Amino acid sequence: MTTRLRIAVVVIALLHAAFFIWYQRPDWEVAWSDQGGYQQLGAAMARSGEFTRFPDSPTFIPEVIRTPGYPAFVAVIYRLFGVSTMPVAIAQAFVFVLICFLVYALANRIAGQRPAALAAIMTALFPPLPYYGALVLTEVWTTFVLIGAMLVCVRAMQTGRTRHFVIAGALFSGATIVRPAFILLPFGLAAAMPILAPAERNRRRIGQWAALAIVAGITMVPWFTYNYVYLGRFTLSPAGGIGRGLWEGTWQGRWPGKDHNDLTHIAEVTADRAELDAKVREVAARAGMAPDGMLDYVHEWQDIRKIWESPADPMERARARIVADQEYLRAALEHIRADPGGWIVRHSIRSPLILWISDIPIRYTDIKDVPQIVIRLIWLVQAVLLAIAVAGLLVLLRCRRYSEAALVALPLLYVTGVHVPLLVETRQSLPVKPLVIILAAIAITSVTSRRSEAS
Repeated sequence: MTTRLRIAVVVIALLHAAFFIWYQRPDWEVAWSDQGGYQQLGAAMARSGEFTRFPDSPTFIPEVIRTPGYPAFVAVIYRLFGVSTMPVAIAQAFVFVLICFLVYALANRIAGQRPAALAAIMTALFPPLPYYGALVLTEVWTTFVLIGAMLVCVRAMQTGRTRHFVIAGALFSGATIVRPAFILLPFGLAAAMPILAPAERNRRRIGQWAALAIVAGITMVPWFTYNYVYLGRFTLSPAGGIGRGLWEGTWQGRWPGKDHNDLTHIAEVTADRAELDAKVREVAARAGMAPDGMLDYVHEWQDIRKIWESPADPMERARARIVADQEYLRAALEHIRADPGGWIVRHSIRSPLILWISDIPIRYTDIKDVPQIVIRLIWLVQAVLLAIAVAGLLVLLRCRRYSEAALVALPLLYVTGVHVPLLVETRQSLPVKPLVIILAAIAITSVTSRRSEAS
C-alpha cells in the first residue's frame, strides 16, 4: 500500500467513524438494548476478570446468553479508559481502520493492487461499519477477526504452509467466540474447498484443511468445557441457541416491520392481559389485518419470557434461560408444522433480501421519520453493490482463480444458509460484507482495465 493510499484510507475511515460517533451518541442510552448486556459484562469483567454479570455474588453465576469474545474487548477498553461508551466507540474507529487495511491485504492477494486499493477505499466509505462501530455491539470486532482469519486462510493456500492453516483455524474460533453463528464455518471450508477447487484436492492440501478444522475444534474446547462445568451441557451457548431465533423467525414477515415492532413493544410494556389485547386489536385495525395471529404472538412473547424473568435468584434465572430456549424451540416447530408453506415462502424470498440489502445507516430513533423513498434508494444501492460483486466472482472464475473464488464465496453462502431459517437481521451479514466489497472492486477494476486497454 502506497503512503498516499494509506493516508487516504486512515483519514476517510476516521472521519467517517467520527461522524457516526457524533450521530449515534443520542441513541447510546435510549436505544439498542443489546448494548446493555455487553456493557454490563464488560464492566464486570474489567472489575473482576471473570466472565459473569454478577462478580459480587458469593457463588459464580455463569453467562448463558453471550460468548466472551466481545465482552473481553470491551473490558480491556473499560479497564484502560473507564466505563463509558465513548472510549469503546473511539477504539472501534481504529479497528475500522484496521479492517480497511485487512481488506487491502486480502484483495491484493486475491486480485492485485488496483482492486485492493479500490476495495480499501470502498470499505472506508461503507457506512454500516462505522454506524455499528459507534455502538457497543459486536459487529465491527467480529468483522475484524473474521477478515483477519480470511486473510491468513488465503495466505495459507498461496504459500502452502501448514502453520498458516493452523493459525487460520484458531482465528476462525476467535470469530466464533465473538459471534457464535460462525461455529461451523471452518469445518464447512475444510469440507467444501477440496470439492470446489481443483488445486485443493491433493492429499497434502486436504490434510492441511483438516488441520484447520481440527485446530478450530480444539480451540473451542475451553468454552465448551465452561458450559459443561457450570451448566451441564456441551453447547456453544446454552440459552443463546436456535430456539428463540427460530421462534422469532416463524413470526417475521407476517406483518409489516413497523407493526411487528409495535407489537413487541406493547408486549414488553403492557402487563395486564386485557389491556394488552385491546392495544393489539388497535394495531390490527390500523393495519387492516386479523388480530388472531398478533394476539398469539404477544401472548407467547410474554408467557415464554416469564419463564426466565420470574426467578429472582441469578443462578436460577440462568438455568431458566435454558428452559425458555427449549420452549421457544418447541413453539417454533409447532408454528412451522402448522404452516410449512408460508414459512418456506417467507424465508426463501424475504429473508435473503433482509440479510443482504436492507442496511439502513440511520439513527434508530430517526428511522420511523425517514421517507420510504429514501429507504428504498438505500436498499437499491446495496442491491447494485451485490450484483456487481456477483460479476466480480465471475471475473475470478474466468481467470481460473478457483480457489480464491470458492474461498470468498463460501462465507457468503454460509451466512445465508445459517441465518435465513431464523430471525433475520441485516447486521448478521456485516462481518462478511467486506468480501462483497472486494468482489465488487474486482469487477469494477476489470471493466476499467479493459476500457483502458481498448483505448
